[in-house]
Order: sequence, then C-alpha cells, then structure tokens
Amino acid sequence: MASQSTLLSIIIGAAVFALVFAVWLARWVLARGTGTDSMRAISNAIQEGAEAYLARQYKTIGVLAVAVALLLALGYGVLRQTTATDPVSDPKVLATFITLSFLLGALCSGVAGFMGMWISIRANIRVAAAATESLNAALQAALRGGAVSGFFTVAMSLLGVGGLFAILTLVSPAGVTADAWATKIPFLIVGFGFGASFVALFAQLGGGIYTKAADVGADLVGKVEAGIPEDDPRNPAVIADLVGDNVGDCAGRGADLFESTAAENIGAMILGVTLYSAFGVAGILFPLVIMAFGIVASVVGVMIVKTDGVEDPMAALNRGFYVTAALATVGLFVACRWLLNVPVAPDAWWHFFGAGLIGVLTSVAFVYITQYYTEYRYRPVKSIAEASQTGPATNIIMGLSVGMESTVLPVITIGIALISSFMLGRSSGLVDASGAPMGGLFGTAVATMGMLGTAGYILAMDVFGPITDNAGGIVEMSKQPESIRDKTDRLDSVGNTTKALTKGYAIGSAALAAFLLFSAYLDEVRNYTGAALTVDLSKPQVFVAGLLGAMLVFWFSSLAIRAVSKAAQSVITEVRRQFKERPGIMAGTEKPDYAQCVDIVTKGALRAMVLPGALVIAFPIVVGVAFRMLGAPGERLGAEAVAGFLRVATIAGILMAGFLNNGGGAWDNAKKYIETGIYGGKKSDAHKAAVVGDTVGDPFKDTAGPSLHVLIKLLSTITLVLAPLFI
Repeated sequence: MASQSTLLSIIIGAAVFALVFAVWLARWVLARGTGTDSMRAISNAIQEGAEAYLARQYKTIGVLAVAVALLLALGYGVLRQTTATDPVSDPKVLATFITLSFLLGALCSGVAGFMGMWISIRANIRVAAAATESLNAALQAALRGGAVSGFFTVAMSLLGVGGLFAILTLVSPAGVTADAWATKIPFLIVGFGFGASFVALFAQLGGGIYTKAADVGADLVGKVEAGIPEDDPRNPAVIADLVGDNVGDCAGRGADLFESTAAENIGAMILGVTLYSAFGVAGILFPLVIMAFGIVASVVGVMIVKTDGVEDPMAALNRGFYVTAALATVGLFVACRWLLNVPVAPDAWWHFFGAGLIGVLTSVAFVYITQYYTEYRYRPVKSIAEASQTGPATNIIMGLSVGMESTVLPVITIGIALISSFMLGRSSGLVDASGAPMGGLFGTAVATMGMLGTAGYILAMDVFGPITDNAGGIVEMSKQPESIRDKTDRLDSVGNTTKALTKGYAIGSAALAAFLLFSAYLDEVRNYTGAALTVDLSKPQVFVAGLLGAMLVFWFSSLAIRAVSKAAQSVITEVRRQFKERPGIMAGTEKPDYAQCVDIVTKGALRAMVLPGALVIAFPIVVGVAFRMLGAPGERLGAEAVAGFLRVATIAGILMAGFLNNGGGAWDNAKKYIETGIYGGKKSDAHKAAVVGDTVGDPFKDTAGPSLHVLIKLLSTITLVLAPLFI
C-alpha cells in the first residue's frame, strides 16, 4: 500500500505540472499574431470592459466573503457547544481551521475564474488573426486558450485540497496518532468547498446576468428592429455583448467547475474516512489521485486536436474528448488496482473500478444527450425551427416542450449511474463490524470521480465557445473578408455546441456530486453524534422543509431571469435612444457610445446578483436553526429537516437546470439553423420569430440554468460546513 507522503507527492506534483503546462499554453497562445489595428481596437475595448467588470464584481464578492467568514468564526468559536466527537477539542482552533479553509477556497475559486477570463480576452483576437491563415490554426488557438483555464482550474482545486491536507498533517495535536489525525482532516477542510461554491455562485450568477442582458438587448434592437447583422459595429450594445461572453462563460464557468472538483473531492474524502479500516489513508486520498491522473489524460487530449480544414471541427474536439476519457479510464484502473486492492476484500478494487467506469460512461452519455437536444442536426431543434414559421408564440411553445422533454434521458442516466455504482460498491466485499455491506456510498463517490476525471478537457471545450464567439465578433466588426468570417462562423457554431455540452456535463456531475455530498453530510452528522441520521419525509416538519427547498429553486430562477429582463430593458432603451438621437450611427458616419451600454449592464448585474445569492446562503441556515428549536431534546430535528430540504432542493434543481439549459440551447440553435438558409434564412419572418425565442432562452441557458448547478452544490457544502449547528 502506498504511503501518505507518496500519494501527496503525486497529487501536488500533478497540480504543479498542470500549472506549468497552463503557463506554457498561455505563452503559446500569446505568441500568435494579433491581426490588424482595427481588430486590436475592438479586442482592447472587450478587454477593458471585462477587466473593469470583474474588478468591481470581485470587490463585492470579497466583502460578502469576509462577512461570511466572520460569521463562521463566531458560530464555531463562540456560539456552538463543543462535543466529544469534534475533530479538535478547542472550539477556537476548530473555528480557525474552518474559517481559513473557507477563505482559501474562496480565494482559489476567484483566481480560477479570473484566469479563465484573463486568457479568453487575449485569445479571442489571436483566434481571429489565426483564421486568416487556416481553420486548423484558429481551432488550436481557441482550444489551447480554453485549456489554460481548464488546467489552471483543476490544478488550483487539486493544489488547494491536497495542499491543505498536507499542511494539516504537520500540525496534529499532541496525543493524537498520525492515523487518527488523517481521519479528522477532511472534516476540518470542508470550509474550502464552501468558499469555492460561495464565490462560484456569485461569479456565475453575476456574469450570467451581465452576458444575457447585453445579448438580449443587442439582438432585439439590432436584429429584429433595425435589421442589422449580429456583431454589427453600429449596434451600441455589441461590445457589452462580447464582454459578457467572457465574464459569464469564462470567469463564471471557471469558478463553477473549480468548486465542482473541490467540493466533490472533499465529499469523497469524507466517505473514504468510513472505509479507513480497509484502505487506510489511501481511501481518503484516492479521489485526489484520480484527479491527478485525469490531468495527464486531459493534456494528451488537448494536444492531439487538429483538423484538415474540411473535417467538421466538432469531430476533432470529440476525438480529443474520447482520447481523454479513454486515458482517464486507464488512470482509474491503475489507481483502483494500486490503492484499493486489500486482503480483507480482494475483489473490492475491480468493483470500484467498475463504478468509476460508470462515471466515465455517464459523462460520455451526457455529451450525446445534450448534443441530441441542442444541435440542429436532430429532431428537437428542427421542430422549434419549423414552429417558427408560424410566429414567435409557436416557437416559444415548442421550445418549452423540448426543454421539458430534455429532462427525461438525463434523469434515467443519472438513476442508472447511481444505482449501478452503489450496487457495485455494496457487493465489493467490504463489511462493517456487524457484517453489513459498507462500500455502496463509496461506489457512488468513485463514479463521481470517474465523471470528473475529464474536467480539464471539458472546461477547455467550454471556454473554447466564448473565445470563438468573440473572434467572430472581432472579424465582423473589423470588416474582414467573407472567407475569414466563414471560418470563424464554423468555429462559433461549434462553440455554441461545446457550451451546451459542458452545461449538460455540469448537470450530470452536479447530480452525482449532490448525492455524494448529501451522503457526506449524513456521515458528518453520524461522526458528530455517534448515531445514523434517518430522514423521514412523512414527518410534517421534514416535508415542509423539503417544500421550502423546491420553492427556493423556483424563486432563485425567477430572480435570475427577472434580473436579465430588467437590465436588458435598460440596454434596449439606451440603444433605441442612440439610434434615434444620432442617425449618423446607422449611416456609418458616427461611432456609437459603447461604454454607456457596458456601464448599464455592469451596474445592473452587480446589483441584481446579491439577493439571489443571499437567499441560497440564508435558507439552509434558517431551516436548520428554526427546526432545531422546534424539535424535542435529542430528536435532531434540525439536522433531519436540513437533510429533507437538501434532498428535495437537489431533485428540483437538477430537473430545472436540465430544462433551462437544454431548452435555451435548443432555441439558440433553432435560430442558427434558420440562418443557414432554411425557411427563408436571415431577416425572414421565421428568423425574426426564432430570434424572439432565442432571447427567451438566453437567460435560461446562460443565467439561471448554469447558476442552478452551483446552487445545488452550494447548498450541499453549506450543510456540510454548518452541520454541527443543526444538531
């Protein structure tokens, strides 16, 4: 069996390797050409707007994070009673560990999001310039630019969790053995996942509001009312729209996937503690080793992507994903054979390898399912385009139908993955002191790790989307030849698909992770109380708590979509004003005031993100504390009510996220399908109806939907961190 120092060396070494590789990729991308003076002027405007927004957003998030950290310190260090089962006996020491890990998680999440945006706003012009050479040059520049964000995000997560574990192994209390201390460390670093989720929610929500308010405003006035093309330089909202791609799809998604990997790793480590008697520290660090092997697989996947210019770029990206998934599977096999092969259960390792393989196959399944519902080669999107012939109303009705239908296959896939991985783990031969099987939940954890093994490549595909979108905008606004625009259009179309695919992947990973984190919550309650927690939804209090969880998902989605509507109304009013008062804009003799639209959207997004985010943080705390006070002594009603709240909120959130993401993606590609020339093409009545449907779907797929992924996991990490307060 590998020693703890060996495993930590592999984990931290892989994280450092990923950071070094990300720096090399960044230097490679930045060495590409930057095109003409007109292209650089547009790119500089995008860069200036994105950096200004992110600086203001992070200041707001920073103030909120400090306030939450102070509350954690106060709650753990002063208000809460110490128990014999606490990881450390001194409440002030416990409060210090939890608070500092929260702040570190928040900081790392912010850095991951910033790096995603930093590279994207510099890669966009280089992709545009590369398109003047060849499609392959542009494809590689875009994917490698996205990969900088992907590897930086995964590396920061691995370095944060693994580094915290390594540091805490050096500060074990007097009288506590190294083995006993290793089982307590995961409970001391749960704050890291909470901090990561906290920042990710605000980053994703604020960026989503920004990008879609600008997009909706630009599309409705530009395409529908003025009849000008997308990314036309005469549209005053076009720079804000291009800025939004970066702060929403790059900064927000980087923070989102960072918290996914961090929170899931910590949850799996907590479940690994329950199997310490069989696997030792190898079971606790196993999730981090899987992530380390996944980094190597993603490096290979990114580097092999290329196209001959004739092949569909999506085929090249898919090939890279399949290679990454195959190599991640090999790494999973090696890790299971090496770390989970123990004499007490000689068959356990291949059972858990099977569970991990299920996770890998689930990620592939979600790619296919999302493609089916969001690409215009398939029936769902074609049905929306066909309905557009009879107007916006039928387009919207059909889009809602497709979005609702799109929840079926993901739920079936998630159900199969959870049950089969649980059964494999349960039949692994691991038993507790009474002889009862005990590996089932760890099987679901390994499945989650299998799905996250390709996270580096998945995030590269995600950031590929906004980079190519911006590149197309730069080419359009700088009035480059049609042949160059054709190349960027091909990449932009692929980018829309990759963004949808990664959101589908995020839903699947969020579903598996939510079950993992819920199981970790139950284990944490058992660790603090010494008894298993039974969650009985037939209790009126627990049922009501569940209703509140489902209601929160709908309320949060409403606030997110409403925020887009309000900010978009301000943008529309401003664009109309400029067109009316300055006729030289449409004549091409006067330059629009881009900065005014950027400022409007920035203020609107930052103002609107606070209330929904505060609700998500406050709700589980209020439910846990209120029902704890209602319960009888020793009943643990607060912990049980929070478990019911979390269960139902997770179910509602998964379904709502799938509906919003896939429905919005289908509306978007129905519009693009018509723009290929079908049903009259651009400027036809069908196209105008499809643009309306697309604007309805915009806040679905890029604001509320992606934010729900984070909401699901943030609720789980909050309950993990605050579980002692509910008991």
